[in-house]
Amino acid sequence: MSQQRQPFGIYTLANDVVYDQLIALLNSIDANVGSDIPICVIPFDQRLERCQQAIASRPNVTLFTDELAIARWEKFAQEFVRVHPEAQRTQQKHSRWYGGGLHRKFVAFEGIFDKFVFFDGDSLAMKPLTNVWQQLETYDFVFDDWEHAKSAPHTALDISLIEQTGLFTAADIRPKLHCSSFWGSKYGIFGAEELAILQDRLVNQGEAAWVNGQGWWDDAFLFNYMTLRCDRPLFNFTLSQNGQDRTGNCANVDPFTNVDNVLYNEQGLKPIHRIHYMGYASSDFARLAKGEDADIPYKDIFLHYRFLQEPEQKPTQLKPPSPAAKIQRFVRKAAQKLIK
Repeated sequence: MSQQRQPFGIYTLANDVVYDQLIALLNSIDANVGSDIPICVIPFDQRLERCQQAIASRPNVTLFTDELAIARWEKFAQEFVRVHPEAQRTQQKHSRWYGGGLHRKFVAFEGIFDKFVFFDGDSLAMKPLTNVWQQLETYDFVFDDWEHAKSAPHTALDISLIEQTGLFTAADIRPKLHCSSFWGSKYGIFGAEELAILQDRLVNQGEAAWVNGQGWWDDAFLFNYMTLRCDRPLFNFTLSQNGQDRTGNCANVDPFTNVDNVLYNEQGLKPIHRIHYMGYASSDFARLAKGEDADIPYKDIFLHYRFLQEPEQKPTQLKPPSPAAKIQRFVRKAAQKLIK
């Protein structure tokens, strides 16, 4: 597929470390969203050999190749990190995550789709995106998560500090809080001029402090600042007036019901956009794909989509890790803690 403009499409972020998850996501999109919908894979870093092989075999999938766009967003993120102590600590402690950059997902605003939906790589698509495309007719950002319900110490933005500026009230801020694992938006938002204004406010006008710094930071925190400050219309399905829109999505929190390898919100059997395996290591999914009984919820669903196009390679039986493997992983985790 050529890199020409498309009216709509899907982005994700990947490298070879999350290869098994990428294949599972692509297969779930093919089965539950559409087999011909364009998909663009944004490179997390340069470890892409296996990913490129998978992309080459799928005519509707391409690799994001605009290095200038990637560089612009990396510069924007790093300028923010430079003036935000918690972001600095997070980047230093978790350098393997930020060596490329979760913030690279924002190159979607400069990509090939006029309207798009971004899926984190640790997700599986569970239904068509028709209602997202419809909401993008009215709104510039569309989300489906419960970040707005978090207690103040754990929100992405420091609500009380922002209120003190007189620019926004808590009532303005709360419904606009969101995650960055699943979202829809449009090409051209956050162009070069607007990005420069945001960077100036963050770096030179002290607004980096708006981003919460209570022990953790990731790309979603910066994204929340961007969507609040640009003051464009935003819709979150979990705040919809239609109760059918309000569902869970997290594998480790929300209960789901499996109907023919499609998950539904357990209460009311409401369709969900995706299941998000937040907090589970990519190495766990790699071991699961090799037949190890990894401690992952809804593992049968993951294996179904991982091997949807290669059923003969799907493990027929999951085996527990060997005692030696358990000891090795324990030692590795302990060493990592000492390094921190």
